[in-house]
Amino acid sequence: MNHVHDVYFTYANAAVWGTSALVYLARGATAPSARVEAIGGTALLGKGIMNWTYWMTDPVVRALAARDVSANALTWTSLVLGVGAGCALAAGWFGLACLLATCSTIGDILDGQVARHTHTGSPRGELLDAAVDRYTELVFIAGMVVYFHDSIALVILALVALQACVMISYASAKAEALQVAAPRGLMRRHERAAYLLVGVGLTPLFGDQIAAATSLPRETLAIAALALVGIVGNISAVQRFVRVGKALR
Repeated sequence: MNHVHDVYFTYANAAVWGTSALVYLARGATAPSARVEAIGGTALLGKGIMNWTYWMTDPVVRALAARDVSANALTWTSLVLGVGAGCALAAGWFGLACLLATCSTIGDILDGQVARHTHTGSPRGELLDAAVDRYTELVFIAGMVVYFHDSIALVILALVALQACVMISYASAKAEALQVAAPRGLMRRHERAAYLLVGVGLTPLFGDQIAAATSLPRETLAIAALALVGIVGNISAVQRFVRVGKALR
């Protein structure tokens, strides 16, 4: 693993997002995304960041739709990039993993937006999208499990985070199956992705400095992101099941 080369991927990722943020702020107030209004923000990820993301992807959506790129093609591309991110994590290339996972997450946003823009959404497409979402999350955290395989504590932490991802999604799916309004809460998929990507992406940038200045491991920021997702996510999952149970009464 070459830490020097890996950080270049973090630089590239930061350059794209930084440039986009500057342009977004320079434009001033823009109309809020209808999708963001429907999803809603939380204390972990506000509407402002979500509106910025959808604003950034809107020109891409229009370009893809004009070229007849299907939503399903974007979903499959998201899966390939997500698997690549997990493999990069397993090999210790955190910057590359963050870049690939970011592209995978953007692909997950684009497929739904393209389907809505072109009026080509379907139950089969939604099923494929939901399945790919689960697989990309699984392989991302699996990559961290492989990387941290020498530490039982960190493997357990990664599995706890994975459990949060699964149970939050399952709570919503079970509520819909029982014809109960899906409960909202913290650590939805886009929030989990945001925190994991930040923790993993900043590791090549600040990891060596943290390790040199403290007794903490180089991967401290990634570990902190896993802990946040694991703790907050599992609490949120339990709360969701409690709300579903009350609704069933």
